[in-house]
Order: sequence, then structure tokens, then C-alpha cells
Amino acid sequence: MGRRENPVDCTVPEKAKLAYFLRARRDNARMTYKQMAARSTVVSAATFERAASGTLIPSWETVAEFILATAGEGDIHAVLLIEDRARQLWIKARRATRAPFHVATAPDPTLLSSPADLARALRHQHVWAGYPTSGEMERMSGPGILPRTTARRIIEGDVLPVDPQQAIAFLKACYVVRAADLQLWLAAAVRVLRDVPSRSRDLDSWVRSHQQMVRQAQTEAAAQAPPMSSHNKQAA
Repeated sequence: MGRRENPVDCTVPEKAKLAYFLRARRDNARMTYKQMAARSTVVSAATFERAASGTLIPSWETVAEFILATAGEGDIHAVLLIEDRARQLWIKARRATRAPFHVATAPDPTLLSSPADLARALRHQHVWAGYPTSGEMERMSGPGILPRTTARRIIEGDVLPVDPQQAIAFLKACYVVRAADLQLWLAAAVRVLRDVPSRSRDLDSWVRSHQQMVRQAQTEAAAQAPPMSSHNKQAA
């Protein structure tokens, strides 16, 4: 396995937890960083080693490559579960080191009752997601959908998203990706924008987007439901 690694830097516990998680992946795979790099076309052995040091927070792309490089053959479902766990650790580490203020829990869109509530909740969701930069959010959203200047103004609470597509892009860049969660945010937007004269003219687009997201959530829920056994089918 090569030379002995330096101890994990535990100065920031959240960063250390991510580092220990990555080291456990490598230990279980019984691989050196050089062997891992040979499996990757984009990450070097030195970058893999730094990612597991606890001294910095690696990019998500590096974390994802770390998982793929140490994964067994053919178990895509297991890789997806591991990636989900890693993403949560990664977001917590970024939240602990990058966020300008503390947010104890993720915001609940069902509690919003005014445009000011919505603006504050979007800002808090951004912090809860690990404070991605406006440039990162623009790249995640695709060309023209969420310009970095607009993302920055939403983060600062100066403006609300101009339309549902921009709201969805902002939320997805803050790792709200499940349709069941997105539809709650869209429902909140419909609720709070209804009484804003400058926004009420465009309310139909928000309503349609909410209805579409509700249908998408139902489709996702049906796809994730376990199949009925033959016994249950007969009983039904």
C-alpha cells in the first residue's frame, strides 16, 4: 500500500469526516493512490491523496472520481448509495467552512407566507447546500438560465427568481433535486407571489410549473415503489 499516510487533519470535524470516509473507501479497495489514478482519466494520485487529507475540501468531481476509482465491478446501485452518502458529507464540510452564517436546519417551504419569507428561505437553502459560488451555480444550470450575477442577487436577497425555470435552476444548484421537494417550493412561490401586483400577471406560469412538478413527483414515487408480489396482487 506504499508509504504510511499522514494523520487526517481534524481541525474542522466536518472536513475530517469526509476525509475518513474517503480513506475507508481506499482501504476497503486495497488500492494505492497511484492505482486509483490509473483508473481515472481526470484525477491524479496527488489530487486523490489531498482529497483524503482533511486539509481541504476537494471538488465534488474529485470525490465522485474517488468513489468510482475504488468501486467494485458492476454494482451501480451501490455506487449511487455511496455517492449520496459522500455528497452529504461533502456539503456539510463546505457548509462548515464556507457559509457566512449558521443555518440549523434546511428551510421548510410549506411555512412561507410572504415574498420576504421566500427570499430568506432561498438564501438559507443556499447556505444549507454548502454555499456554492454563483459561478458554480451558473455552470450547473446551463447557458442563460441562471446567470451568475442573478444568482448572486438572489443569494444576497435582493431579488427573487424571475420565473419558475430560474427558481428550479437555483434550487437544483442548491441540491434540491427531487420533484417531491421542488413542488413544495413552487407551491410556496405560487402562494406568496399571488398578492404581488408586479408578479401576479405571470402567476399562470408558476401554477403550470407547479402542476407539472406534482405530476413528475408522482411518476418518480411510482418508479421507486417496490413491485407487488404475486401474493399481494392476488389479494388486491
